[in-house]
Amino acid sequence: MQEPEFWNDANAATEITKQTKQLKDKVQRYKDLFQRIEDVQVLAEISEEDDSETNKEILEEINNIISEVEQFKIETMLSGAYDSNNAIVTFHTGVGGADANDWTEMLFRMYLRYCEKKGYDVEVIENLPGDEAGIKSATIKVKGIYAYGYLKAEKGIHRLVRISPFNANGKRQTSFASIEVLPELTKDQDIEINPVDLRIDTYRSSGAGGQHVNKTESAIRITHIPTGIVVSCQNERSQYSNKDTAMEMLKSKLIELKERAHKEKIEDLTGELKDMGWGSQIRSYVFHPYSMVKDHRTLVETSNVTAVMDGDIDLFIIAFLKSQNSL
Repeated sequence: MQEPEFWNDANAATEITKQTKQLKDKVQRYKDLFQRIEDVQVLAEISEEDDSETNKEILEEINNIISEVEQFKIETMLSGAYDSNNAIVTFHTGVGGADANDWTEMLFRMYLRYCEKKGYDVEVIENLPGDEAGIKSATIKVKGIYAYGYLKAEKGIHRLVRISPFNANGKRQTSFASIEVLPELTKDQDIEINPVDLRIDTYRSSGAGGQHVNKTESAIRITHIPTGIVVSCQNERSQYSNKDTAMEMLKSKLIELKERAHKEKIEDLTGELKDMGWGSQIRSYVFHPYSMVKDHRTLVETSNVTAVMDGDIDLFIIAFLKSQNSL
């Protein structure tokens, strides 16, 4: 950064500056933790045994330090090439009709609350309402440090068991929805896609309407012909903005697929690989006949369904990250 020509390439300089800040913040965080440990040790040494107020303060600080160290430890696991990136999260309705659409919207809300608790910014890229209730599909961009690193743990099928509010007989209903999580690529991670491999379609946006929505063919659907992957965007103000956002999503999806398929180049990806990684549910949310949320990969469970649906899902995410890193 001290080189005279550093700012000749503004985009590259911005990326390096961003990385530098992240590294400096991490070092400073370590120094602050170390100082807090020393301070609480000194306080413990000079405090009187019968000074209950000071001893309570010491115990609270020790617990806070332990929590902070644990969080720091988790972030050391997030060392993958894309873990510090923003995340693109897509929700798809599965089997279950109106119940499944409603379940997809419930998950959508759950992740919005999770992002709020983490201090992440959320941008809605697409939101397709269900015919009777809920949503059929939606895509959001989650902006914040380690957004992809954390949210990648949520990729998979989510299963709901409850008494259906859409069934007049009050029967128990099982619904499914899937979550897809992709990293948003940075400038230095960008890839080239052969234009010949793309089919780009325009259509009218669906939704509540507005100056552009429903009036012009501003929505974009892009198909990557070799793999059959389809992405779309309709929430931006113009066709050009929708196209740029859809291309970002396509590149992220191809990069993620390339990583999972262990291929050398994007050009090596073919149609038979596009559904790779799909399987049975990763987590079950049971509202009836008892209350339980259980992650089938780590066996972590809780009976506090309300808290989970309000975004308290760190216990599942952290357990999964630990299982993947053997810590």
